[in-house]
Amino acid sequence: MPEPVAVLGVGMHPWGKWGRNFVEYGLAAARAALDDAGLTWRDIQFVSGADTIRNGYPGFVSGATFAQALGWSGARVASSYAACASGATAIAAARAQILAGLCDVALVVGADTTPKGFFAPVGGERRDDPDWLRFRLLGATNPAYFALYARRRMELFGATEADFAAVKVKNARHGRNNPNARYRTEVTAEEVLASPMVADPLRLLEICATSDGGAAVVLASMDFARRHEQDNPVRVAAVSTVTPRFPQTVIEMPNFSTDSAAAVPGEPGPTFRQSIASAAYEEAGIGPEDVDVAEVYDLSTALELDWYEDIGLCKEGEAEKLLRDGDTAVGGRIPVNPSGGLSCFGEAIPAQAIAQVCELVWQLRGRAEGRQVEEARVGLSANQGLFGHGSSVVVTR
Repeated sequence: MPEPVAVLGVGMHPWGKWGRNFVEYGLAAARAALDDAGLTWRDIQFVSGADTIRNGYPGFVSGATFAQALGWSGARVASSYAACASGATAIAAARAQILAGLCDVALVVGADTTPKGFFAPVGGERRDDPDWLRFRLLGATNPAYFALYARRRMELFGATEADFAAVKVKNARHGRNNPNARYRTEVTAEEVLASPMVADPLRLLEICATSDGGAAVVLASMDFARRHEQDNPVRVAAVSTVTPRFPQTVIEMPNFSTDSAAAVPGEPGPTFRQSIASAAYEEAGIGPEDVDVAEVYDLSTALELDWYEDIGLCKEGEAEKLLRDGDTAVGGRIPVNPSGGLSCFGEAIPAQAIAQVCELVWQLRGRAEGRQVEEARVGLSANQGLFGHGSSVVVTR
């Protein structure tokens, strides 16, 4: 296992639809993280930016964009794009610099300004791009894609629309006490089920929005943390950025992507999403039974149920029972998305994996007022980026 890296500071710009340049959100988050760490911008030796491809050239070189906005200081810089996993990839880049001894302290920043409605492919006609093909050949917008997974869950495991609505009710209850969340109003199951149908069986309140927002973390070596009188910081114990493994290579829509597992004999291995968390567990030297709190990628309420199984909180087909028993609510055995998740935030793509880590750090510090998971010592994040980007971070205290 690699040596842990300390999380000295975390910060966010609240999610919403603010209509401003993404750099403003990143700057606000970065300054909040620096203040939280008790450091100044000139203390930072490495800047790791999570890219946003919808905000022009500055979004493609976000590390340098944020470094310029904070004031050129000579810090080393990198920029990472991995779709929704961009934030985790940026964290991995900064952590690697620290573990290699190339720097002592690093700033990781991600921010986005998003369009109204669902995300569409950018960059014109790209016939070799699976994202473009998904939209143009299948007509599968993101909500339709989420609905396919929901239907799959209903067919395989007997999930109901009431189960999907219950996920939203839980996350809305969590998110009401999160000052960074965009949606902070509790809802009833009846209200969820009365909201407009978007992509059967998913309704408006069961699909995440697109949002503006930013998040940042300050990472450091344990020696640097001790020199700055932080003897027991939250630690990054693992970062998983795995890709699919043959023959388990379905990375997009079930039954529509090329599933070589169906044509190749032999014992099937873990699915791609299962491998994301299992790699993080292996690196951290823990198992799912050790996790106290999790932040997962709830593009839809149905997908959150899939993640319960993918990260090993229960066996396949048992996610609904976990939910119904109250185990995944704050106060339950293994709270999931105490932040409110994307259900309450919406997607600000390069920021969301970083935002998950921010929430886990606040939880492990005991500073998640109104949504605190008692005695949380181990936190896990999980999401995935388009076209095979894993994303999972384990933090411990």
